[in-house]
Amino acid sequence: MTPNSARTGVRREAVVRWAVTFSVAGIVLFLNGDRIGQLIGPGRSVLIQALVTGLLIGGVYSLVSMGLTLIFGVLHIINFAHGALMTVGMYTAFSLVANLGFDPYATILVTVGLLLIIGAAVQKLLINRVMGESLEKQLLLTLGLAIFIENLLLVVFSPTPRAIQLTYDSGSLSLFGLEISWPFRAFGAVATLPRTLAFVGALVLAGLLFLLLRRTKLGTAIRAVAENPRGAALVGINVPRIYVLTFALGTGCVGAAAALVLPFLSLEPTTGDAFNIIAFVVVVLGGMGNVIGALVGGLLIGVTQQVGGVLFVDQSNLLAVFILFVLALYLRPEGLLGKAKA
Repeated sequence: MTPNSARTGVRREAVVRWAVTFSVAGIVLFLNGDRIGQLIGPGRSVLIQALVTGLLIGGVYSLVSMGLTLIFGVLHIINFAHGALMTVGMYTAFSLVANLGFDPYATILVTVGLLLIIGAAVQKLLINRVMGESLEKQLLLTLGLAIFIENLLLVVFSPTPRAIQLTYDSGSLSLFGLEISWPFRAFGAVATLPRTLAFVGALVLAGLLFLLLRRTKLGTAIRAVAENPRGAALVGINVPRIYVLTFALGTGCVGAAAALVLPFLSLEPTTGDAFNIIAFVVVVLGGMGNVIGALVGGLLIGVTQQVGGVLFVDQSNLLAVFILFVLALYLRPEGLLGKAKA
């Protein structure tokens, strides 16, 4: 096959992919035309609220997914225990609030520290044993760990749903002569303080993680190991140590997310499962191992989930997420920001 014919084949395939994608999207929009008309007409306040809520929760999805994609990008391990470890962080934060009177957001220091330690121990004692083994062994190990953690939480805390209530979830303050009140209202949408703080906190922590990876010696070492472990070892980088630190950083991300979402979520031993599903979708959608892709994908999936919830009123709010997921991967199998294989 000549280079010209190969390029022609690639272009033809791209045209077919775009045509199929637009056709499917058009069919979905046509079948829901009446509902769309309501949302952009008399019911647009519902649509605006969904957009705001989706953006706020999307920030948390981004933080959780950045931890997961970091682990995969460096260790090439698919960590099915990611959501269960987040639930551990949530129960830790809940216990500190309920029993010791901690402010929910102050618990983030404890949950991050605890999950860093747990992550390092899990990698050193368990994950390290299946590094380089078959994908099946890795999947079974992390899946088994998730089941063990969920059942342990079930025994210790029972299946009873728990929740906390912020004492300052509504109020106001004067800052430099400017009166600021919450919940925040704009364009008919309401942004509660817990969700707003979770969004801001998640983006700040995501930014700090990005700076760590791009501007520090540790970040340089992590990126070197992700790119070429053998080459990194030859220049003096302690690869096993980087594996431990990377897994710890990834679980530290869910430790932070656990404290941020506790004020507005009901807590059960299986609460982390929903975040696990979303995080895997975000990681694949953004590009496996791509931290920026996880950030963008998290925001996109958050908005899609909430808008889908008001568009497909009789269906799961994950329906729109998976429609977007399938279409995006059909167009770009490597993910939105992933690198295409040569």
